[in-house]
Amino acid sequence: MTTRRDCLKFSLAAAMAAALPPGRLFAADGASLLTRAIPSSGEQVPLVGLGSSATFSQVARSEDVSALRDVLKALVDGGGTVFDTAPSYGASEEVAGDLARELGLTDKVFWATKVNVVPRGGDKADPAAAREQIEASFRHLGKDRLDLVQVHNLADIPTQLGILKELKAEGRVRYIGVTSTSKPAYPQLIEAMENEPLDFIGVDYAIDNRDVEETILPLAQARRIGVLVYLPFGRTRLWSRIGDRPLPEWAAEFDAHSWAQFLLKFVAAHPAVTCITPATSKARNMLDNLGAARGRLPDEAQRRRMVELIDALPAAG
Repeated sequence: MTTRRDCLKFSLAAAMAAALPPGRLFAADGASLLTRAIPSSGEQVPLVGLGSSATFSQVARSEDVSALRDVLKALVDGGGTVFDTAPSYGASEEVAGDLARELGLTDKVFWATKVNVVPRGGDKADPAAAREQIEASFRHLGKDRLDLVQVHNLADIPTQLGILKELKAEGRVRYIGVTSTSKPAYPQLIEAMENEPLDFIGVDYAIDNRDVEETILPLAQARRIGVLVYLPFGRTRLWSRIGDRPLPEWAAEFDAHSWAQFLLKFVAAHPAVTCITPATSKARNMLDNLGAARGRLPDEAQRRRMVELIDALPAAG
């Protein structure tokens, strides 16, 4: 028997699907999002979240941020929680905090932000400035306790991670970590992973950018460090390579119904990955991205086939 709740669910799914352009379809089947445990605590978080660089940051600087209100609501309504931001992403952190308060979502979001006050061309952070930047994040996000703060781009780890260790010991920050999206900096990232008590790292990882599979992801598993994935679409690189090609029919074998889900599911299938945070300023894309955390993930044979498909495409110009 079809209940009223079923009717509402199917109507909502149809409305969501109708709002999406071809190739960006949301798997709105009512299934819960797949989650992964944060290794240091066992806390579960959804496999797909939201980043706030790129287009999100661009819209946050504009006068009309209504699209971002819709994106945040789509994240939480769709079962997501993780929102990754940074003071260096312009107005993103402050705007997101304000919108979450308006929507009553502040306590439903896993807030992940960063700290970096090292001047351009320098290598040392002013401790007072670092503390003030972190305090500003507390104010912007409207929280007395932040979920995650990471040292952005591995900047002056002794000073800035030292401050984060203190805040974690005081109970003001739940998790701490470091980030890097620069391959030349990977040796420094590995050193921090081997020698510091990190809960998380943030790294770049995509189907055509797999260098972290060699050492960093295995080390994260061995050291029980969570992994936030940035740039799963290679900014716009992968979209340029894919163009208007149709999604292969065999993508349905692991419940990928759009290219975005195809690309995200490849990353999500690696067991070291805790959460992927692609940025977007469009609610329909947020819903589509969340679809990657539903249904089956590709196995190793399917992942190899996915890589062969993408690697055979012309490189983005």
